[in-house]
Amino acid sequence: MALEQPIPGGLLPERVAPLRGGLATTTSMETLQVGYLHAVAAAAGCSLAQPFPDNGIDWHISHSSRGHDIDDEVTIKVQLKCTYQVAPRPPGPTFAFTLENEHLVKLARSPVSVHKILVVMLVPRTQEEWLRASHDRLELRHCCYWTNLVGHAVTGKRKTTVRIPTARIFDDRALCEIMTRVGAGGRP
Repeated sequence: MALEQPIPGGLLPERVAPLRGGLATTTSMETLQVGYLHAVAAAAGCSLAQPFPDNGIDWHISHSSRGHDIDDEVTIKVQLKCTYQVAPRPPGPTFAFTLENEHLVKLARSPVSVHKILVVMLVPRTQEEWLRASHDRLELRHCCYWTNLVGHAVTGKRKTTVRIPTARIFDDRALCEIMTRVGAGGRP
């Protein structure tokens, strides 16, 4: 029996698409973004808690450090969203994302005792393109971006379009920087 060998760069050759389960695509998108969040939190040395019921906030992320000024542990709240309607590597400094006004009001409120951020994941349209594993890496496509919507006004009747900065890639370094600012008494 011959085993497939990685092509240069360490990736295995393309394979025939497997039979996938019957979960709704939106449900699978939610699961994928939670996996991304878990990976980022783990690499940043943060703990995660999922509120029940979520009441419009999906996750609480906590970061412990003696370097924080306001407490030895700081927490932020995270609302996750996922879409395939925005192409990867959006051109320009921002991309548009539409939120239900109810969610925006919760994320835009000020002042707050615990800061909130919106994390938007852009994914390919088909699940077959979402991830790829090799012997030395797991590629998760495409990317999460984050923003703080404090003070953002509601402009639509039921939904409002917000601008997400493309420079704010949500990864472990960004999360550590967010937590450092919050730990110093600032905003994300």
